[in-house]
Amino acid sequence: TSFSVANAPDEPHIEQLVGECRVMRQLKRLISRIAPSPSSVMVVGESGTGKEVVARAIHKLSGRRNKPFIAINCAAIPEQLLESELFGYVKGAFTGASANGKTGLIQAANTGTLFLDEIGNLPYHLQAKLLTVLQRRSIVRVGSNTPIPIHIRLICATNRNLQEMVVKGEFREDLLYRINTIHVEIPPLRERKEDIIPL
Repeated sequence: TSFSVANAPDEPHIEQLVGECRVMRQLKRLISRIAPSPSSVMVVGESGTGKEVVARAIHKLSGRRNKPFIAINCAAIPEQLLESELFGYVKGAFTGASANGKTGLIQAANTGTLFLDEIGNLPYHLQAKLLTVLQRRSIVRVGSNTPIPIHIRLICATNRNLQEMVVKGEFREDLLYRINTIHVEIPPLRERKEDIIPL
């Protein structure tokens, strides 16, 4: 979905989002427009442009502001641990599993906002599992067959070209369609040099 900022509400005060140039003022107005929506958001920008800051601003301006905000960097967790971190597990699910099992980060975000940073680094087999979560609005812990209902607002971020990854067979097109409902681009600092001093 493409949002015009022409009729957006007055620019909100987003303390963490520093910048007064035209494009940043437009970005703040855009955030205030999309925040109330339940739709998934894709935040795109180079490393260091503030993608998590934008995600937190969307959460704080939404009706979920008093609910959990769970941020996960898909590139920072080793692939062999990522599934159990995201989905949780039941006791005895695998060697070394906690005797009490573990609540996954997706379930921990229930009723709130789940922020998946570096979504392009999510392994292909987990992309299918995430798509199932979004379609069924429930998760299944590792080692279990019992679905657990969840209600989350998903915000993803990437500095990679996911369309190119789809063409190469590295990213699921059906998942990209689900997570890219609202597309937000953050300009790099070199394109807004007037913001250097305030930063």
